[in-house]
Amino acid sequence: MTAAIRLPAHVALLGAACALAFAIGGCKREATPAEAMPAPQAATQQREVPELVADLQRRTFDWFWEVGNPDNGLVPDRWPTPSASSVAAVGFGLTAYGVGVERGWISREQAVDRTLATLRFFARAPQGQNEQGAAGYKGFFYHFLELDNGLRSGTNEVSTVDTSLLLGGILFAQSYYDRDDRKEADIRRLADKIYRRVDWTWAQARKPLISMGWKPEEGMLPYDWQGYNEALLVYVLALGSPTHPVGEDAYVAWSAHYDRTWGKFHEQEHLSFPPLFGHQYSHVWIDFRGIQDAYTRGKGIDYFENSRRAAYSQQAYAVDNPNGWRGYGKTVWGLTACDGPIDASFDFDGTTRLFRTYAPRGAGIEYALDDGTIAPTAAAGSIAFAPEIAIPAIEAMHEKYGKDIYGEYGFLDAFNPSFTFADAPLKHGRVTDSGWVDGDYLGIDQGPIVLMIENYRSDFVWKVMRRNPYIQRGLQRAGFRGGWLDALPKQGEAKASSPDKAG
Repeated sequence: MTAAIRLPAHVALLGAACALAFAIGGCKREATPAEAMPAPQAATQQREVPELVADLQRRTFDWFWEVGNPDNGLVPDRWPTPSASSVAAVGFGLTAYGVGVERGWISREQAVDRTLATLRFFARAPQGQNEQGAAGYKGFFYHFLELDNGLRSGTNEVSTVDTSLLLGGILFAQSYYDRDDRKEADIRRLADKIYRRVDWTWAQARKPLISMGWKPEEGMLPYDWQGYNEALLVYVLALGSPTHPVGEDAYVAWSAHYDRTWGKFHEQEHLSFPPLFGHQYSHVWIDFRGIQDAYTRGKGIDYFENSRRAAYSQQAYAVDNPNGWRGYGKTVWGLTACDGPIDASFDFDGTTRLFRTYAPRGAGIEYALDDGTIAPTAAAGSIAFAPEIAIPAIEAMHEKYGKDIYGEYGFLDAFNPSFTFADAPLKHGRVTDSGWVDGDYLGIDQGPIVLMIENYRSDFVWKVMRRNPYIQRGLQRAGFRGGWLDALPKQGEAKASSPDKAG
């Protein structure tokens, strides 16, 4: 028996206890009558998807809309376990609200109000070098902020990549809300303000590379973004800045060691990064189809094709299943950073196996970190690259494990059919007939699901972001050309005029 598919209808937020009960097959909620829903704004569906995929997208959208803080726009890192806000999850949420408008799940006015509350918070949030009482520094934001007051949570770092994922959503809002309307003009003005004040050159502690982050207690972190991973967006945004741009040598340095991870993994020759999130995050906002930088031109592919090959290599890895985990196969696959059951070793089929809680699971040239834990976002977030293998994976996971892993907001973050140790002191989730299943939804894993499904269905986010002058300029300065970029002004000619005067 699998979880029932819910018809797309807007619903009220339930309490955490009820939501958790729903996720494990209990509490139900009533659907709002269809006639009460706003009409879709411009949902030009170009590609049909199975009912389950549409249902998954809607449920995942509802997670952002219903569990976020409407007063300041902050989105929790995870839910229903209490947590701080992840600024990266906010970026995914800001983008998801536009999808909700286009699909008719919320009105444009609702999306405008939530987006405006979010941007007002980030524009006004205190910045400074103090250890507590600030939300960020030099235009960047802390990785985690307290959900209620928006200040630094604990002792976490000012994060360049998480700020960039936030900015992806902010620049989406800047380009999407383009009407001659006071509120929408205010969104454009605030988005411009937030982006322009980010001091990318400050983050170049070891020029020309960009550091991963900073802490007031110890200064700049000792690690830089270099080599292919999720930080491709960091360099595009840093190059596109009209106020504090990095030099073009930064992108050259970032890609200088690509050859170390270029090769064939499970019959797919590509630029490797073991967890699939690295092949998804930047692609949520940037349409890499047909555009190439110097490296991909030399290889005769683009980054979109590279991500397609990465997905296929993981499917092949699951079929090969070198560790003999349960459930792996052609339609059940996908490793990425996600929750797990426990940091401890257990006997599995006669050998001692180490299991982990949250970890950067993946399989590629660099390493294979695989403890039998599968994250549905790995396959679902790859739907735009390889729908012919991603959609069957969504359907198979729902059919085989849906009664335990598919709930109120779609797929729970992760599950492990091999972990059946019912007496283990778990950090998250529970052990069921399906093995270990998580009890939480994670914002940074929910984001690629809802947004990449939409990019597959309609190219919507990509179409909006292709209009953004900062994205255009960043790509051009990185040396990208071809495809949709051919119709744009050449490097140095793209004008990032103040969007607050648009409309």
